[in-house]
Amino acid sequence: MSEDGPDGVEALPQRVIDVPGAPGGCRERLVERARLQWRTADGGDPATLAQEFLAAHGIALDDLARPAGHDPSGVCGAALYLSAAAGARAAGGAPGAPTPAPALPDLVVVVYGHADRPPAPQPPAGSNWWLGDWRDSWTPRQHADAVAAVRAAIGRGDVYQVNVVGHAAAPYAGDPRPALARLAALPGARYGGTLTGAGWAIGCASPETLIALEAGRLVTRPIKGTRPATTAGRRELLASAKERAEHVMIVDLERNDLARVARTGSVRVDELFAVRRWCDLWQAESTVSAAPADGLGLAELLRAVCPGGSVTGAPKLAALDRIAVLEPVGRGAGMGALGWVGPGRIDLGLTIRTAAADAERLHLWAGGGITWDSDPAAEVAEAAAKAAPVRALLAAG
Repeated sequence: MSEDGPDGVEALPQRVIDVPGAPGGCRERLVERARLQWRTADGGDPATLAQEFLAAHGIALDDLARPAGHDPSGVCGAALYLSAAAGARAAGGAPGAPTPAPALPDLVVVVYGHADRPPAPQPPAGSNWWLGDWRDSWTPRQHADAVAAVRAAIGRGDVYQVNVVGHAAAPYAGDPRPALARLAALPGARYGGTLTGAGWAIGCASPETLIALEAGRLVTRPIKGTRPATTAGRRELLASAKERAEHVMIVDLERNDLARVARTGSVRVDELFAVRRWCDLWQAESTVSAAPADGLGLAELLRAVCPGGSVTGAPKLAALDRIAVLEPVGRGAGMGALGWVGPGRIDLGLTIRTAAADAERLHLWAGGGITWDSDPAAEVAEAAAKAAPVRALLAAG
């Protein structure tokens, strides 16, 4: 575990901060004040570590029912990232296979203050970007076999649904940060942006809210159910009993997650199975919200909602056990959380449609929820369809 100020992190020119959820009016004046980086091998609870580090640097998130006001002369807020493995650790679940990108931390908290002046314009990125061929960590046959194994587990009554995720990596040359930053331009990328450190970078194009604090309520927006973004695809998604059943299972899971940390009787489903577009796909999204219980802190909230139900399955801990057995490669930066926290503010996206870079390779994760009615070949095709727009944009010169 490392805790560093500006002198202990990679020396980079001051630049516009594009962390997902960062305040739009502040992005050109943000400067890093302190940083925490942690890996699962360091031990401890990442949720507690995050809350304590934030409190030590002027961001108190110990009672979300009574959020502190924002002091303009103090810190602005902080980027917060948790890997899928960190989320599993916080929830008390199986951690899964080792990450294919060990250079990436499992928890990152970066506290930002305001600079006196905007950053100087940076020269445009060079044209030396090269991305090699993607290599999947499992074959389509192995992916399909994992889907079949989940169906067998459902048949035995072990689980109701499990999200199965695959990984791919590609070699690169040049600076990966401009390529990762391009992901924010993908249509529907509500949590588009990047987070970087020495020897690693993450780029996100996620449309999904893991957890936010909006107008005094906790909000999550699970996405589950996918079809091509055509008129026929939208009609098919709305009519699919399989997709709706899969979606409702996750909505129920999210309701239960929030109920653990909510004021009694305050959990509600504000919107159910709304069809929205991400790139060339239709996806079904619901909105679940609740009033935070008195004394609810960030750590307890993270333990309740991580990892996100739409990328685990139901029941969550049993699904994590299946994932640990079936997925040969860890989820790394995928299926975790990335966003912004500050005084009275939380806005974390689920890191789907997310890529990461280490010193040699780009990494990408994609998958989907498996139910009894899932067809293995269709699930393999759906994961490929989700990854395709991200791969295409990363390859652009």
